[in-house]
Amino acid sequence: MRKTSCVAPLIAAILVSTWAALARAQSTVTSTSKDQKELAVTVYNSNIALVRDVRHIHLPEGTIDLRYMDIAAQVNPATVHMVSLTAPKELNVLEQDYEYDLLSPEKLLQKYVGKELTLVRVISENNSTKEVPVKALLLADNEGPVWKVGDEIITGMGADRYVFPDLPENLYSKPTLVWLLDNRRAGEQTVEASYLTNQMNWNADYVLTVHSDQKSADLNGWVTVVNQSGASFNNAQLQLVAGQLNRVTPPAPRPQQFAMKALAAAPPPQFEQEALSEYHLYTLERRTNIQNNETKQISLLDAAGAAIEKVFEVDGQSYYFLSAQSPGEPVKEPVKVFIKFKNAEANSLGIPLPEGTVRVYQGDSKGRVQFIGEDRIDHTPKDETVSLHIGNAFDVVAERKQTDYQRLGSHNVEVEYEISLRNHKPEPITVLVNEPIGGEWTMLSSTFKYEKTAAFAAQFTVPVAANSEAVLKYRVRIHS
Repeated sequence: MRKTSCVAPLIAAILVSTWAALARAQSTVTSTSKDQKELAVTVYNSNIALVRDVRHIHLPEGTIDLRYMDIAAQVNPATVHMVSLTAPKELNVLEQDYEYDLLSPEKLLQKYVGKELTLVRVISENNSTKEVPVKALLLADNEGPVWKVGDEIITGMGADRYVFPDLPENLYSKPTLVWLLDNRRAGEQTVEASYLTNQMNWNADYVLTVHSDQKSADLNGWVTVVNQSGASFNNAQLQLVAGQLNRVTPPAPRPQQFAMKALAAAPPPQFEQEALSEYHLYTLERRTNIQNNETKQISLLDAAGAAIEKVFEVDGQSYYFLSAQSPGEPVKEPVKVFIKFKNAEANSLGIPLPEGTVRVYQGDSKGRVQFIGEDRIDHTPKDETVSLHIGNAFDVVAERKQTDYQRLGSHNVEVEYEISLRNHKPEPITVLVNEPIGGEWTMLSSTFKYEKTAAFAAQFTVPVAANSEAVLKYRVRIHS
């Protein structure tokens, strides 16, 4: 009897402990955006973003299912990381799931295969309508439901609505991260979840407004953030990373560029810039909202009075020097127009410029701003030169003809060219003529100054007076 009386309390204690453990294992905690205390989004220009979501959550002691809702639908589950900032050593993640089997009429019906539900049909009777409920067992739902009503198997049975007795546990109203946690500290905790999400991107757009003297311009920069991640980020700290980020899988195509209109003035710069490894990080100094399926534009920079240079260029082709050209009319070539400026602090600039499209505007005689061309720039560090090809000249004509071609043995040739440049503008210009000669070459004669710009290329500088013509003649010997 004494042994029995000693064993009974021990068994009772074990049962109580087991019951408490089971109760703890059944604890479920749901967290939504209402628990958020800090939210930061870093968007990369490779169609991904890093989300850092900090929340205050009351967690009981023991094993917990924590359901973390209001996250991006495009989350990459392999990148999810969760930690307690309050008690990092007392909260451990045992399992992690990403639940994306979202609640919908189709999914709900599929979850009830093999179960009974109520079909409600509305019928007309005696000039009135009434609802007729029918209990039916859903046998299958493949290209249409198959029902069992009583002893009959029925297909094609229509219903005005379905009535389900309850909601399956494995269906969620929105994408949810679910963690199985081992918590050894009950009470309020600050937890941080971070993850990468796809379908967030940003790009830069610039507006260059050329002054009437065509020697200076104002540059306004904008960033365009596109959010198609499936989540909205409210009161978020926004950061942008510019650079060529290496990824294991290729990034998705960029969203469509958005045209920007010329602006008379832009607000003061809102981004702080800093180097980050081999990239550049731009941090918005205030918080902002980034709604799902939203395109947001934010001012990046405003530079006034930057010195620019308009450059005219004619580019030859390498095949011009391989053989005698057919006689006849001279060949017309386009005269390309470039606007170039130095991205330097002394030139009212000097911050790293993210890659993007630069749209160029200039005022007409009435002061109305007109669009005159655009070009795309790569990531441009400070103190580098930006070169924009805005189009081809209308009032400058270039014509080329080969005036001589002589083969001197099996490996040497002499080629002579004449390039006429006619300037119909009321002001003088300078044209750069680029000739990709190829092989080993020696310039025998030239009517204008040239320089060897590369091993196989020469560049001639040809001034052309207003409403006048200049003719470049040169002869070159090539060893192939």
